[in-house]
Amino acid sequence: MRALVVAPNWIGDAVMAQPLLRLLKAREPQLMLDWLAPAHILPVGAAIAEIDQLIEAPQRHGQLQWRERSRTAAQIKQQAYERAYILPNSAKSALIPWLAGIPQRIGYAGAGRRLLLNRAHPTQRSGQRPAMVAHYAKLAMPLGQPLTERIPAPRLKSDPAQAAQVRQRLDIQPGPLVILAPGAEYGPAKRWPVRHFAEMADRTTLAWPDAQVVLLGSMADRPAATEIAAMTVRMVRNLCGETSLADAIALLSQANGVVSNDSGLMHIAAAFERPQAAVFGSSDPRHTPPHSARAKVLWLGLNCSPCFERECPLGHTACLNQIEPNQVFEALASAIEQKA
Repeated sequence: MRALVVAPNWIGDAVMAQPLLRLLKAREPQLMLDWLAPAHILPVGAAIAEIDQLIEAPQRHGQLQWRERSRTAAQIKQQAYERAYILPNSAKSALIPWLAGIPQRIGYAGAGRRLLLNRAHPTQRSGQRPAMVAHYAKLAMPLGQPLTERIPAPRLKSDPAQAAQVRQRLDIQPGPLVILAPGAEYGPAKRWPVRHFAEMADRTTLAWPDAQVVLLGSMADRPAATEIAAMTVRMVRNLCGETSLADAIALLSQANGVVSNDSGLMHIAAAFERPQAAVFGSSDPRHTPPHSARAKVLWLGLNCSPCFERECPLGHTACLNQIEPNQVFEALASAIEQKA
C-alpha cells in the first residue's frame, strides 16, 4: 500500500508533521509514504525516517500553475496511490491528488476545497489555534474519532558522515558548536533584537572559549547576522545565506547548544533533541512549542501577546525586547547541563 503526503510549505510545520507519519507507519508497517513538497521543504522530508520517496512539487507564490500541477499529477497517477494526506490548508495544495485521481484524499475542510477532499476533517472553531503536532496527527484517525494514541514528539534522523562533510567544507573544526539562529521568516515581531543576540554571543564565547559560535539562517537573515557579528567583541562565524537547508539540518544535528526564535530551525534543533533556548514573541509556545525535554522556552506572556502579527501593532515589541540576554544564557546553560 502506498500513500502520498502533501507536505506543509513552512519548515517548522513540516517537522511537526513527522508524528503523523510515525503513527501511520506504526499502524501499517508495510505502508509506503511519499513526500510531495516544494524544493525548499524536500530536505526536511529527506531527514524523516518514515518517508520512502521525495517528489518535488511545483510552487510559485500566488500562482495556480495549472500546467505544472497537471504534469505532476500525471506522473503521480502512475504510482497508484490509495491515499493522500493533504497537510496545507489551501485549495491549491489539494489539486494534484484530485487531478491524479487518488481514491482517498484526506485533509481539513476549508479554503473552498471540500469538493477536492473526500475525507474532510472539520476545522477548529474561529479563534482557536490547536497545537500543530496534534492538528496533523488527528488526520490519522477516521472522521469523528478522537486520537487514541499518545502523540510522539517530532524526531528527525541524523547522518553523522554527512554532518562531518558539511563541517569540513565550511571549515568548522571538530569540537563544541553553538548555533545562534536570529531569523524568523514570518516577520520582525518574532525576532529577538540583534543587540540581544550579540550580547548572547559574547557571553557564550566567554563561558565556553573552546566552542565555535555560528550564526545560521537564510540569505534574508544575513543583514541581521552581519549586525550581530559586528557588535560582538569575540569572533563569531556568520554563515547566514551560505548554507543550504540540508547543510543547516546537518549542523543542527551536531550542535551542543542552539539559541533561536520561534522558527523552522528551532523545530529542527528540537527534533534532534539538541540543548536549546527558544525565544517567543508574537507567537504562542502552546501552539508551536519545541517538542524536546532539552528545550527551554522564554516567553513573557504579556497581556498583548500572543498577537500573531508580523510587526508589533503597538510599536514597542516589548514581548521580545524585555527578554534579557542573561535570561536566555542561563536557559541555554541549563539545557546544556541537563542530561539527555
